Amino acid sequence: MANSALETQLANGISDLGLTVTDDQQQQLLSLIELLQQWNQTYNLTAIRKPEAMISGHLLDSLSVCHLLPPGSLLDVGCGAGFPGLAIAICEPDRSITLLDSNQKKTRFVQHAIGHLQLKNCQVVHQRTEQYQPEQLFYSVICRAYTSLAQFAEQAGSLIRPTGQLLAMKGHLPTEEIADLPPTWQVISCEPLTVPGIARARHLVTICPQQSEGQ
Repeated sequence: MANSALETQLANGISDLGLTVTDDQQQQLLSLIELLQQWNQTYNLTAIRKPEAMISGHLLDSLSVCHLLPPGSLLDVGCGAGFPGLAIAICEPDRSITLLDSNQKKTRFVQHAIGHLQLKNCQVVHQRTEQYQPEQLFYSVICRAYTSLAQFAEQAGSLIRPTGQLLAMKGHLPTEEIADLPPTWQVISCEPLTVPGIARARHLVTICPQQSEGQ
């Protein structure tokens, strides 16, 4: 697929998502995919190989949650090759974003991408989620294909502010996972996501600590 075709695919997808993304930001997104392709040949960072599939499966999938994100700092746990964190960081340069993963080759790629794209609003941390102790707690923590909701709450729950939220990107609505959540957590919303170029079901499940009466 020619670069012009990738540009058209990305621009159309962003339009379908109803997002406002500048031409420079779109070029940064395409540069990110180009970098990922280069590194993927050696380090096998993602099972998605074709650039047009990366546009839909990584970029547009990541950006499909932008309209649902609470304001404030964001932590992407189990970020892998940098999604959704890097895509969101490109399109929301005023948001502070931290990307966290225990896989060194993936965090090396993310660090390279941050430097190459000159992103000033994000950083990467090579560490396990349950061992991470940030200087400041986050307004929200997001994950994509990371773990069950109960494990997500257990491992990342201590990383958000008292009024913070955990956001899990899922495929089909995870009814059993929701039922397995401990009583100390409550579901705020389960929003279906429409991702251009992806036919399978996608959802964003948002949970927060259960508030006791009077809070």
